[in-house]
Amino acid sequence: MKAVVFHEHGGIEKLSYQDVPTPRPGPGEVLIKLRAAALNHLDVWVRQGLSGMKLAFPHIGGSDGAGEIAEVGEGVRALEKGQRVVVSPTLSCGQCSECLDGRDNLCPDFRLFGLQVPGTYAEYLVAPARSVFPVSDALSFEEWAAVPLVFLTSWNMLVATGRLEAGETVLIHAAGSGIGSAAIVIAKHLGARVITTAGSDWKLEKAKALGADETINYKTDDFAPRVKQLTDGAGVDLIFEHIGPPTWPGDLACLAKGGRMVVCGATGGPRVELDVAPFYRRQLSIHGCYLGTRGDLEQVLELVEQGALRPVVDTVFTLKEAAAAQQKMLDRDFFGKLVLRM
Repeated sequence: MKAVVFHEHGGIEKLSYQDVPTPRPGPGEVLIKLRAAALNHLDVWVRQGLSGMKLAFPHIGGSDGAGEIAEVGEGVRALEKGQRVVVSPTLSCGQCSECLDGRDNLCPDFRLFGLQVPGTYAEYLVAPARSVFPVSDALSFEEWAAVPLVFLTSWNMLVATGRLEAGETVLIHAAGSGIGSAAIVIAKHLGARVITTAGSDWKLEKAKALGADETINYKTDDFAPRVKQLTDGAGVDLIFEHIGPPTWPGDLACLAKGGRMVVCGATGGPRVELDVAPFYRRQLSIHGCYLGTRGDLEQVLELVEQGALRPVVDTVFTLKEAAAAQQKMLDRDFFGKLVLRM
């Protein structure tokens, strides 16, 4: 089969479109003929080399995929050849106390496609049956591939952890990113007021079209004072945070009393300085989120099937163009998701 692999960490030039052996499913597994795979910033970090990460080379990146069941392994009953499916980006044991209690993202064996195991930048993928979800033809394969990781994480952040309610105000950073655009869609579905940021006016226009109530260009306006102005000095109830050092000081300044912040990443760097006083004076809280659970993904997929949620696909590349797609991601010249078509 064809796949995009890298044999060592480094820049875009390390990505190679080449032939690799087609995997075979074992007991409890299925072979998926992938039709599309979506990009995430994680793909770039894995290629560049995350601190402390050890990969078996050559490595295939990619955590999101959609396609059709090509082969069913021994013991698999709930899936059959020819079914349209999406792949959960996560894998867990399904047997530990965390998994059995529905908290599989706390499983000791929690892993990701494209990180600890080969990913979706390939024509075929072997996955445990429990990590594969049947879907309809309500969306194209490219759209389905754009759903799992960002909508799973956003749902966990806004609903399961953030407890966002109708009528509350949420600040969502980086509207043009895959996760930012997904968060806007979910927050509006919940009935929240959305304030969002981006670094260009054209992205803010798209955010407005997606449902954002107020937009801020962080390159021309200091977002924290603007948020306070937009909320008549009260601040926001919830902050959807995935940037890091560039935004944290402003975040704490524009949280309302009793406000909470949910954090799933740090694209701007891993270390921040904190003034602890606002936490007890204004009773603020910070919650960490790492992807989400099977239950979260099941809820997301059901809402997508109903038409209540829909991903935003910016550009579709061929698998062979994966390097160009990653470069577009690095250039931040997109709104929503970048997708590879097989």
